[in-house]
Amino acid sequence: MKVFLCLVALLFVPSLFANDDLDLEANMKNTGLAFKNSVEATQLPEFNTAIDEFITLVKRSKSANFHKAAEQSLQGLDKVIAKAELAKKLANEQGLDAAKGPLKAIDGLRKQYHKLHEPPGFWELLFGK
Repeated sequence: MKVFLCLVALLFVPSLFANDDLDLEANMKNTGLAFKNSVEATQLPEFNTAIDEFITLVKRSKSANFHKAAEQSLQGLDKVIAKAELAKKLANEQGLDAAKGPLKAIDGLRKQYHKLHEPPGFWELLFGK
């Protein structure tokens, strides 16, 4: 039994020392869910929980390896974090309605920066940019 437990422990040890690469796609899905929860929140504590999770996930996204437009992507993430922090501040000071403006700006930033990472379309592949 001891041998079995030692073998099981040895199987998990390499995972402790492995490089903690971020699964950006999964992280972005969770980020989207946290954003949706913050937009749909009806109570301040619910909003604060969702926006805090959103901010944490966006900060974690900054550690990802962006293969193209890395500098622009990081700048975009910084802008999103700033808007989310502003939304939280406004919500806590003036109520949830005050946070709607920065939340809309976050959605606009999402659309703008996602275009940097979209795969090329058929016509772009055929004729180039």
